[in-house]
Amino acid sequence: MTTILHNNRCGKSRAVVQFLETKNLSYETRFYLENPLSEIEIQDLLEKLEVSVNEIIRKNEELWKENFSSKTYTEQELISILANHPKLLQRPIVIKDNKAIVARDLEKLEQFLNS
Repeated sequence: MTTILHNNRCGKSRAVVQFLETKNLSYETRFYLENPLSEIEIQDLLEKLEVSVNEIIRKNEELWKENFSSKTYTEQELISILANHPKLLQRPIVIKDNKAIVARDLEKLEQFLNS
């Protein structure tokens, strides 16, 4: 099953939904701002993405700049920050089976879904 971590206010995220629908792919939508990921789910997501938590934090967000940018955090502290502030999560993220991708590039997403 394919799942998209979706923010309807994000153009890239809406583009991925449109892409999935154009390809007639079945998928589930998780509106992660309304239904945030737990710390355990974030750890699982990081394994599927094969990245560190630093790579999925939106560090250009005002929330990050104002509240978190002046300190260094452990991986677990960053996971906790993401769990408590889902707005800081990169988007959109598409999960398929035991793999995931930050799907900002539709060509890479298509390769990911076909692999």
